[in-house]
Parts: sequence; C-alpha cells; structure tokens
Amino acid sequence: MAEDRAALEGKTVLVIGGSSGFGLEVARLAQAHGARLLIVGRDLEKAARVAEGFRMAGGSAQGFGLDATDAAALSGLLEGESPVDHAVSMVGGAMGGGFLGADLATIRQAIEEKFFANLGIARTLAPFLAENGSLILTAGSGGRPDNASGAIVGNEAIGTLVRGLAVELAPRVRVNAVAPTWTPTPLWRNVAAPDIEQTRARFTEQIPLRRTGEPVEVAQAYLFLMQCGFITGQTVVVDGGLSLVT
Repeated sequence: MAEDRAALEGKTVLVIGGSSGFGLEVARLAQAHGARLLIVGRDLEKAARVAEGFRMAGGSAQGFGLDATDAAALSGLLEGESPVDHAVSMVGGAMGGGFLGADLATIRQAIEEKFFANLGIARTLAPFLAENGSLILTAGSGGRPDNASGAIVGNEAIGTLVRGLAVELAPRVRVNAVAPTWTPTPLWRNVAAPDIEQTRARFTEQIPLRRTGEPVEVAQAYLFLMQCGFITGQTVVVDGGLSLVT
C-alpha cells in the first residue's frame, strides 16, 4: 500500500466533474494518496466549496468553475497549473430510447456529449500532461442499442478514442477509460425517488453480484489506472458482471 500511495504522492490530479458523484470519489481517493487536486465543475461556488473541504482535511486542492469543453477556458486554467500528472474527465450524459424511438436531436446530443466533448478535452489537455502521466475518460456499460442508442454509440466511440490516443500520446502519456454501469449518483438527482428505486431493483436482479455498485467502487478503477504504469488504451468495465449476461 505504501508503494500505491507513493505513485500519487505530490502529483497533480485534475478531475473534470470532481465536485460530485464519481468525480468527487476519485478526488477523495487521490487526496488520500497525497495528490494535489484541481477540481473543475461548471458551478464555481460548488467546486470551491469542495476544494475548501479537502483543504480543511489537510489536503491541497483548488476549485475552478468553467465549461471544460471550452478550449480557451480550459487552456487558461492549465497554463497556470501545468504540468498535470493525471487528468480525469467525467464528461458525458445518459439517454434512453432506441434509434427509432428517440428523436434525432437527442441521439446527436448524446454522441456529442460523450465523444466530441471528450475529444475536444483530450486535444486541449494533451500538451499540458506531464511525462509518465495519464488521461482517463468515462464511458459506460449496461445499456443496449435498442434502449440507449446515442449513449451506446458514444460509449463505444470513447473506447475507440482511447485506443487511438494511447498510440498517439505514447510513450509520454497513457490513456484509458472507465465504463461503469448504472450507479446511484447525483447524475440522477432530477429523477423521482420511486423511479430510482425501481431502476436499482431492476439492475440488482440482472447483475450477477445481485447488487448495484457504490460510487467509491467505480472510483477505485480510476485510481488503479493512474497507479498502474503499464496499462494504456484500455476501457475498464465496472459493472458487477452485467455485461456477461446481457
């Protein structure tokens, strides 16, 4: 465990979407391993509040409010904070509906939010990433093309993106992705509680481990990808075995 901590001790970790959900858990784990945190969220007040909490706990953290898909804004932040040792992007949404059931604009938006947003972020981040650093994107698993069409295309495109970037940025930087299945996080804050519980029950029935995951369990995959220096171009699926039976 001491060697694991040493891998992140004093390193700068940028978490885009680090003020809630998976991103917040990644930040907590990285901070526990001695990393210096850069927390980015759209809401400056929230990001600053989260960073202050980390500082009060004895860590080093700064919070920034910006749209990470705005290349000029993200570059402006990085020019003052680089090099970044490890960057994590939680950017991407969810959607329901098949190729015929969902409207075209919704499908396009899902692909835009998954693939093109992260492509832009990666292009902006690349010059600011440190030697032997890493970039970790977020895909997803658990849906099917007939009920989550645009999201599935976007998730598969993230896998393609990390395979390409891993070669283009090697050997200086490693690039990977994490693909969680449905997990109760603030992403679903606008969904009624009974609907959340119904979704949880449905996934619990389908997942071989007979439960849904915890956000911290998903976050552990991001930490593994930061710490393991001999893995690149991979998408790590964190779904309790759901992909084995669907």
